[in-house]
Amino acid sequence: MDLNRLKEIHTVEEAKALLQEEVPSFLPATQKALELALTAHDGQKRKSGEPYIIHPILVAAITASFSNDETMVQAALLHDVVEDTSFDLEDLEREFGDDVTHMVEGLTKIVEIRDEELAASSSNERLINSALTFRKMLIASIKDIRVLVIKLCDRLHNMLTLDALSPEKQIRIAEETLVVYAPIAHRLGISRMKNHLEDLSFQYIYPEDYKAIDTYIKKNVQNLQFKLNAFIQKVKTQIVQDGFDEDEFEIFGRVKHYYSIYMKMHRKGVSIEEVLDLLAVRIIVKEPIECYRVLGVMHLGFTPLISRFKDYIAVPKENGYKTIHTTLFNEEGIVEAQIRTLDMHRLAEYGVAAHWKYKGGGDGVNLEWLESLHYQNESIEEFYELAKSDLFSEDITVFSPKGDYYTLPKGSTALDFAYAIHSEVGKHSIDALVNKRRASLLTVLKNGDIVRIIKDDKAHLHCSWMDAVKTSKAQDGIRTSCRARIKESDTQSAYNILGTLFDQKNATIKDLVLRLELIESIHKLPLQLDYYKAVIHKIADYIGAKEVRFWELLKRGYKKPNIKELDHFKFFSNKPLDGVEFDYCCHPKVGDQIVAFYKDSKAIIHHKLCKKAYEKMLAEEPMIYVSWSSTRLSKYRLIISLQNQKGVLADLLAKLSSLNLNVVSIELGIRNSDSAEYCQIEVESAESNKALLAERISQKFKLIEIISLDDAYNK
Repeated sequence: MDLNRLKEIHTVEEAKALLQEEVPSFLPATQKALELALTAHDGQKRKSGEPYIIHPILVAAITASFSNDETMVQAALLHDVVEDTSFDLEDLEREFGDDVTHMVEGLTKIVEIRDEELAASSSNERLINSALTFRKMLIASIKDIRVLVIKLCDRLHNMLTLDALSPEKQIRIAEETLVVYAPIAHRLGISRMKNHLEDLSFQYIYPEDYKAIDTYIKKNVQNLQFKLNAFIQKVKTQIVQDGFDEDEFEIFGRVKHYYSIYMKMHRKGVSIEEVLDLLAVRIIVKEPIECYRVLGVMHLGFTPLISRFKDYIAVPKENGYKTIHTTLFNEEGIVEAQIRTLDMHRLAEYGVAAHWKYKGGGDGVNLEWLESLHYQNESIEEFYELAKSDLFSEDITVFSPKGDYYTLPKGSTALDFAYAIHSEVGKHSIDALVNKRRASLLTVLKNGDIVRIIKDDKAHLHCSWMDAVKTSKAQDGIRTSCRARIKESDTQSAYNILGTLFDQKNATIKDLVLRLELIESIHKLPLQLDYYKAVIHKIADYIGAKEVRFWELLKRGYKKPNIKELDHFKFFSNKPLDGVEFDYCCHPKVGDQIVAFYKDSKAIIHHKLCKKAYEKMLAEEPMIYVSWSSTRLSKYRLIISLQNQKGVLADLLAKLSSLNLNVVSIELGIRNSDSAEYCQIEVESAESNKALLAERISQKFKLIEIISLDDAYNK
């Protein structure tokens, strides 16, 4: 469909004429839908002042160009009726039946960001609005993918008519289109729609960049077309010489779409003059085997750039896309060639919509990703972050040793691959073999890697790796496992803390918690001091009332707990406490989740997710309540000059510890000479006077600079 023609339609009659072209003979229900829409929207105007009805008619025309399913056209005509007029779903069901009504209901539930609801471009509210729109789209479409296709057509027409809105609203709607709608079009395999949405958004978000590319292309259009025509003629000649008849294949060329050119420039840091493959040709043949025959002709007739060769016929993309891509050196530059059959071409252009446009044409589209994007338990922000990592990425293909292939976002790790196989494989993975070589689970995979995951019998936590993995499945799997472990640890800690407080076995404490109906909330005890105190009172009241003799026995070794602060920690216990120690197995930083075991009148601090701490909890070792002291620590960045000598770093850390400085991070810098090296360290200190601290540090080693980070960390 010609977008320029769509933009020039300003009357109801012109809109109806275009719809008639796309759907030459209306079904009676389609005519009825048109008439109802005309009645329902009568008198309504768009921001441009044009009759509102033009919008649903043109959305229906766009939908018809992507699909021959007239029920979709009817739903498109009626998509705003329930939301914006006096008609309701019951009226539509009476007139059009379940199918159309179901689609309109799905479209109505996708409440877009309305103009008056648009938040500031930099605000979190904008992110949440986009995420809500996104999730509503996916939930509505899970029952019927046609809803999503119509919604994309609706957004395409909205983008064509943005001129009527203020510049601020244009940018925000364009951003949402680039963030939410274009990636979904890509995942549905509708490349034609994706390209339109990207270019229209690009024009509003980066107008200067768009203008520069547009000026260059228009200025060089004749030269580019000449190069394209000359290349096409060469290819035609070679294919015919190989034995093809001219009617057995088709070749057409194009200049790549603007946003694609911009992304190439942006990724490679080059100007448009330096983008080598502005031109692309498509060669359409009849049978899949002929794609390889043509590929042979191309590689024998032109020098291929092998690093850019991709066979998506043998290994299709996750959205079902099948085409051979090869990049060829020509006399005056390089040209990308895409080789596919007519069915593959239809699937590439129309994706899932090809199923309705051409009978059976969209059956190759994989919609499993749609199911996997339903993180219903996550917050809106988390859902959006997880979904973004799935949608905004170039893909790579990696293989299992058996030859099964998996499509992953570029930058994925071996752990992403493990979770792609199955969430249980991800949980139990401990190592990997990449191309038969031992590798860490955080090894970044390359296109074509063969990966084998090494598993353990028991599940392993990878909580600190959340930011290292790329796929939502891995992120969601890690997050879920870690949350479950933390809740389990908090529950077990609660029993251990109460057992230590009352000098009772855990079995007794668990029995009391069960009787007091605290099972569902007891995990809060190690986290909330007020809750802990309330539980103590409940236990005392219950035992005092029910079992006086037992309470007397319990009271003999029971003292009232109180708060005690040591170092950076606050404890609530009735045990004598002489000091704080750290075990060697974990190194919690200020603010990390921690637990405290009680031994020989000392508190032994561990990170809550420490493996050794978990074993101690399960072994029911004595524990006491701990939290970080509320005393605010000052944060500093130190730049220190070190002599390049053996053991100097260990000496530095020991001296920092003697000054009661908690090291947050350490980074060795660039050598100044053969003998000196700068070291950048971030530390926390109870000392708020920077000058006084600098003086104390300078007595130990050569301090180059000290910077307070309080402003950055404590906004």
